[in-house]
Amino acid sequence: MIFSSVKYNEPVFRPPAEARSAIVQATIGCSWNKCAFCEMYTSKSFKARSLSELKPEIEQLGKVYGGRVRKVFLADGDAFVLSANRLLEIVDEVNHHFEKLQRISSYALPKNILSKSESELNELSKSGLKLLYVGIESGDDELLKLINKCETFKTTVEGVTKAQKAGIDTSIMIINGLGGKHYSRQHALNSAEVINSINPKFLSTLTLSLPFGQNHFKSRFKGRYQQQSVVELLEELKLFLEHVEVNNTIFRSNHVSNNVVLEGNLSKNKNRLIEQLSYAISVTPSDLMPSAPSVL
Repeated sequence: MIFSSVKYNEPVFRPPAEARSAIVQATIGCSWNKCAFCEMYTSKSFKARSLSELKPEIEQLGKVYGGRVRKVFLADGDAFVLSANRLLEIVDEVNHHFEKLQRISSYALPKNILSKSESELNELSKSGLKLLYVGIESGDDELLKLINKCETFKTTVEGVTKAQKAGIDTSIMIINGLGGKHYSRQHALNSAEVINSINPKFLSTLTLSLPFGQNHFKSRFKGRYQQQSVVELLEELKLFLEHVEVNNTIFRSNHVSNNVVLEGNLSKNKNRLIEQLSYAISVTPSDLMPSAPSVL
């Protein structure tokens, strides 16, 4: 078989923008894996894979995709937890086997960006690691604590800014509806504030999903949670966008979890996006609740 030497530890997740990327599973699972809302890696124990394990897989992927694939994504949940030296070894190996590579990317936690020196981040950037996907989820410190995120407004700004200064672009994710009705306003306003502080190249929003039901999420959430209707979710998202002030940030709200598809540049298209949300709010029944997603 052509992929006989590439054996992924399932499930494997990647950002929508990496749909055409080759995936190198540098780590198994998530190094934190304690967030109340996340079920992605609960079936796995975290493990950092050795370069000797990865070399034959990278070589095989290079043989199949090297001449036509231009992006490589380092999985799983936070490959950036690896030391700079380990990452550089992997990046160098990828560069060796992919002829037309434009960028290498990875998920990252702000704390794992902060653990690396400026010179290490600069070297990673020069070697081709050009994009980090950072699920900050919220800019509200109270809510971040309630969901057990292990980050704060301050660490988020410091970590993302440090990566950007090294020439590494960031794609930031916010979760609409993360705190339910009680925390909705502070979630929207403080999330807008953190985005304004970091001005990412890419910004996306997902909507909170409850694959194992609302009671399961409540048992992990450390505060008062009351699920929002679809209209309330849209109003929260509208409030967020109304207070975002950034330059040339590309915005996407087109994940399968979202109730309305939104795409645009927040410098040029912000008013249009807000108008789309206003229209969606006006035609949506006020008591409509989000549909229950399938279990992961």
